[in-house]
Amino acid sequence: MNISILALDGVFDTGLATILDVFGTANELAPMLAAPPSHFAVSIVGVSEMVHTAQGFRVPVAGIDSKANPDWLVIPAIGQKMPGPLGDALKRSDVAEAAEILRTKADAGTRIGAACIGTFILAESGLLDRRPSTTTWWLAAMFRQRYPRVRLDASRMLINDGQFATAGAALGHIDLALMVIRQASPELAALTAKYLIVDSRPLQSAYAISDHLAHSNPLVERFERWARARLAAGFNLDEAATALGASKRTLSRRVNDVLGKTPLSYFQDLRVEQAVHLLKTTSDSVEEIAAKVGYSDGVTLRNLLRRRLRKGVREIRAAN
Repeated sequence: MNISILALDGVFDTGLATILDVFGTANELAPMLAAPPSHFAVSIVGVSEMVHTAQGFRVPVAGIDSKANPDWLVIPAIGQKMPGPLGDALKRSDVAEAAEILRTKADAGTRIGAACIGTFILAESGLLDRRPSTTTWWLAAMFRQRYPRVRLDASRMLINDGQFATAGAALGHIDLALMVIRQASPELAALTAKYLIVDSRPLQSAYAISDHLAHSNPLVERFERWARARLAAGFNLDEAATALGASKRTLSRRVNDVLGKTPLSYFQDLRVEQAVHLLKTTSDSVEEIAAKVGYSDGVTLRNLLRRRLRKGVREIRAAN
């Protein structure tokens, strides 16, 4: 199987090295299998003859042959991790050239995967429009605003949508590479993961810091503080908007842009988060905790926690 890694200037060192190491490890382990898959032929390609990684290392790259089409074209992250620098980087000419190459390769049938901030480069091409995709969790708000036509689910670590695959933050590069290997040999992918000590992590929502996301927007940050102070009292959108000095429409739009959910849904998430925290850290009964987070009885809280657990299990199965 031919794998091309599209490296642009400022490529994230860990992302590039991780992809190379996962495929290299798989090639080393393949002879241990009774029926090994074909060798993974990996090359680093780009739009110039040399790129500098985010840490300053020089990496020679091959030009992308317009006639040759690899089985997979994989895009690692670039090193800009915050919205301002990333927005500037996405204006670069090499990013625009890469986006054009991606469209050409996609038309030729090449499968394309992107991890972490590499998902922004793929989204710049327009190829993710109307497709389910994920991205690095702390840049989800920027992704939604910049690419509103993409069906973003930033809770997922990996989304395989046929011709295109996207993976979440940083070590999502590992998940993406293992997914490609798994398509050739599930047995080899499992063996490689064991040698690299990689656990299954289909959801990155478990790692996301909700406070970080909320604090990326002043209005959403104020809404979070208001909501946490009123968990026991219940939610009312009119009261929230009035207290925050915003219209209901503006508040709903900002919360959705930043968190990808409605104010009510986020309020309910905060209730569950607090309930789980109290269950772990206090000796209070479920009934007592239910009252503290605004539920009428313990049965309601138990049912809600069960539904959330079942939903999580379904998401894990879907991701696998």
